[in-house]
Amino acid sequence: MTNPAKAAVIGAGISGLACAYRLQQLGMDVTVFESNSAAGGMIDSVEKDGFLFEAGPQSFQGTPALFGLIRELGLEAQLQKADPRAPRYVLLHGRLRKIPMSPQALLASTLLNPVSRWKIASEPFKKSQPPTEEESVAAFVRRKFGHEILEYLVAPFVSGVYAGDPEKLSLKAAFPTLDEWERQYGSVLRGAMKSRPPKERRTGAPPLCSFTHGAATLPRAMAAKLGEALHYDARAVSVDFAAHRSTAGAACEVRIVRDGQEQSASASAVVIATPAYAAAHLLETSSPQLARALSGIAYAPVAVVASTYYRQQVGDPLEGFGFLVPRGEKVRTLGTVWNSSLFPGRAREGSLTITSFIGGAADPDIIQLHEENIAAIVSEENARILGITGPPVETAVWKYPRALPQYNLGHGHVVETIRDAERASPGLYFAGNYLEGPAVGKCVENGFQTAETVRKYLQTAR
Repeated sequence: MTNPAKAAVIGAGISGLACAYRLQQLGMDVTVFESNSAAGGMIDSVEKDGFLFEAGPQSFQGTPALFGLIRELGLEAQLQKADPRAPRYVLLHGRLRKIPMSPQALLASTLLNPVSRWKIASEPFKKSQPPTEEESVAAFVRRKFGHEILEYLVAPFVSGVYAGDPEKLSLKAAFPTLDEWERQYGSVLRGAMKSRPPKERRTGAPPLCSFTHGAATLPRAMAAKLGEALHYDARAVSVDFAAHRSTAGAACEVRIVRDGQEQSASASAVVIATPAYAAAHLLETSSPQLARALSGIAYAPVAVVASTYYRQQVGDPLEGFGFLVPRGEKVRTLGTVWNSSLFPGRAREGSLTITSFIGGAADPDIIQLHEENIAAIVSEENARILGITGPPVETAVWKYPRALPQYNLGHGHVVETIRDAERASPGLYFAGNYLEGPAVGKCVENGFQTAETVRKYLQTAR
């Protein structure tokens, strides 16, 4: 591994795979180093005895970039789209209530009290000015809509997307569009209406998608395309982007451990596509200040519990997407997805599969429990909420001590520090779900954008 490569990508999660795949498609020589024995990061699909479990994301929102990638990879025949009308629920006062999916439906619903509904109805006719200091999601929602909407709708949504704490989450970092709408139009709802595309270009909300054999189909297909360029069980231990400044064709040196042996690889450009805390470790020696900034990004722990039941065990019809849980309900489960209701092929005939998430920024201690204890908590709570009798037929548990990056107050400054480091260090780049958003589509777009930036650099550096 001593010969200089054009580009090296460290990490074969969805961001690193997208970046490396696009570099390969652009005709660039690329090498990928992955510390694990499989690609995809937290995206993993497990098929067992006629059941299909998702160890991480249960689905992904289809975006133009994702659909284009799916076509390129020849996966269209395997693509599954959930019914966009599938209702979502929130647990309120011990029972499931349907979440209204539009402002009009929200105004007509009895989910909220009249005062909260009036705040929504009147918001487009008011003009508010955001505070000069950075605002948390919780502070923003209280200021604009009140505590009830925060507790019943926004906080559960934040738990579902970020496993985060709305009191700490930065509005500008986590939901930049909302911040922009208020600053530009003085109203979030007015901004949403003015920002809608013309009627002839409206396509509705992006659909929830998966594949016949699960979400892992996407990273596995990209890994297959990369072929021998992807090196498994190759753990990067350091990146020195100053080591080869005087060496023609190489700007960075990567130290790799494989089979217990440390080796050196040089490249003209290096993309660090690991989690932020791993990136910090790689740069401890060559850039201590940047390493400190990266290590300051908090991560929330999450446990994923997949369970299967016989249909007759479950009292609730499970018609819809699933449910989220406000913290005031005193339930530790953050939410439960009804996999079998969303996509076919998730369970055997007469059975169903559901997947729950537990932990998050508000309950980090859950990750310290044994898998059996975590499964027991989730099973008991789901049984109470969904009218389930008897134990699950099958259960699988995955624990992630650092599952999701937290876009907390100050996150924007950290990202700017990272971008400054890229500008100051030609040949060094970053990709990951802590930069532009944790959604699969955002990670793919970020990977593609990074690849294009690397290509331009390599072409001008010749």
